[in-house]
Amino acid sequence: MSESDERMWAMLSHLIALPGSFFLIGTVLGPVIIWQINKDKSAYVDYHGKESVNFQITMALATAVSIVLMFVIIGFVLICIVGLVWLIFTVIAGIKANNGEYYRYPLTIRFIK
Repeated sequence: MSESDERMWAMLSHLIALPGSFFLIGTVLGPVIIWQINKDKSAYVDYHGKESVNFQITMALATAVSIVLMFVIIGFVLICIVGLVWLIFTVIAGIKANNGEYYRYPLTIRFIK
């Protein structure tokens, strides 16, 4: 795989979660598919795919907790914060991946190592 293809697939492994947010599990499913298809072709795409999947799972869990906490009112504030964090970090990761940089999401549970 050429370097430009690696950077493109790495970027897509992050940014595919954005349109995926319109579906129930789209934010996790898109990055998983891209990662699984390309992980053996490039170590760079493998790294970014794992990072993206881990972050998307972490954000899905944070969203679920926020929804549960809506019964205590604080969930409404938390879900807004989680949404902003998700959007900002996903875009930053996509830009870094396209620039050829390794990006590690903060506040992420590492389910896949």
